[in-house]
Amino acid sequence: MPSDPSDTSTAVMEMMIERWRTMSPAEKFQAVAAANQASEAMSAAGVRRRYPTADEAEVRQRVIALRLGRELSVAVYGWDPEVHGW
Repeated sequence: MPSDPSDTSTAVMEMMIERWRTMSPAEKFQAVAAANQASEAMSAAGVRRRYPTADEAEVRQRVIALRLGRELSVAVYGWDPEVHGW
């Protein structure tokens, strides 16, 4: 963890650390899951903005390619973002 993050005051950082310390494993899991869902939603929104005519299957494939990278996307899904676009 950075000792002096530029966008967070020391007091707030201490409060955040203390909150994480008091959370149960289930609460931590829920917080991480919510952050992951938010990240996925933002990725999908970015894809929709760049490809407004894409259907949901295409949006999902493009989000997967962003997450996995080109090599794994091609190997697992046969989707090459170099060909189809990121």
